[in-house]
Amino acid sequence: MLEGCHNAKERWGGVSEIIDRWLNERQELIVLYCDINGLNGNKDKKIHVKYDKLQSLCQLMMDYVSAGHFEVYEQLLREGKEFDDGGIEVAKQLYPLIQKTTEVCLHFNDKYDSQTSCKSMQDKLREDLSQLGQAMEERFTYEDQLIEVLHNAHKELLSE
Repeated sequence: MLEGCHNAKERWGGVSEIIDRWLNERQELIVLYCDINGLNGNKDKKIHVKYDKLQSLCQLMMDYVSAGHFEVYEQLLREGKEFDDGGIEVAKQLYPLIQKTTEVCLHFNDKYDSQTSCKSMQDKLREDLSQLGQAMEERFTYEDQLIEVLHNAHKELLSE
């Protein structure tokens, strides 16, 4: 997941301030997710995470998801409409898939939004983190495709 983020930054970094900031936020989200999920070799079924770390993950995830929906996608769609070369059709196919991952993120956030619920849900945390990780990986793939068809296709024309 982290390697894919670095590849995306290399391909699209510097394209626009909004996308750069968004990709940096994505990288922070992945690093925090990996830290919380214990991808450092801890294979215990049950994991114990400090509430503040889980809250940081939820906040960063919501910021990332919101920036995508209300900043980045709008910018990409605007560009796609200007060039009218089929990118909008691809975006229409990808957007419902991205929306499904948004619902997974929102559900996770709602489930772990308070210290009380976080403590009571510790037994389900590993499973929920696994589902969240899968949804985020899918989301990043779809978002990269959006950037490819709505921005990279016109990159040379924009720099002229």
